[in-house]
Amino acid sequence: MNDYEVTYILRPNFEEAEVETRANAIGEIIKNQGGEVVNIEKLGRKRLAYEIADLREGNYVAMQFRSSGQASRELERLLKLDENVLRALVIHLDKKALAAMAHAAANPPPPIPTGPVPLTPPMQPQDRPQVASDRV
Repeated sequence: MNDYEVTYILRPNFEEAEVETRANAIGEIIKNQGGEVVNIEKLGRKRLAYEIADLREGNYVAMQFRSSGQASRELERLLKLDENVLRALVIHLDKKALAAMAHAAANPPPPIPTGPVPLTPPMQPQDRPQVASDRV
C-alpha cells in the first residue's frame, strides 16, 4: 500500500452539506478499491487562479489515503469523468513528504500577533554608529 494525496475542486454552487456528501462518496471509491482514507480536509470555497468552465470559484477538498497504485489510477479516472469535479490532482507521498507533514503537524507556526505594532524609540545622537563622513 502506498500513501497518496488528492486535491480536487468541486463546483461552487454546492452547499456545505453537499460538499461533505461528495467528499464522503469519493472516499468510498477508495474504500471499495481496498484502500483506506486517512484524512479528509474541506478547505472551503476559494477563488480560482483562472476560470474553469466560466467559473471563478470552487470548493477545495484535500484527502490523504493509502491504496494500491491501481486504485489511485481508478480514482483519478473517475474524478475526470465526474462533471461536478472541476480539477483533481493525485500525488504519491514519499517518505520525505510524510516526514515533513508529520513535522508540520507537530510544530505549528507561532500565532501572528494582533494589535498595534510597538515602535522602536528614535536613536539618540550618541547611539548612532559613526560613519567615515562624520569624522573630520
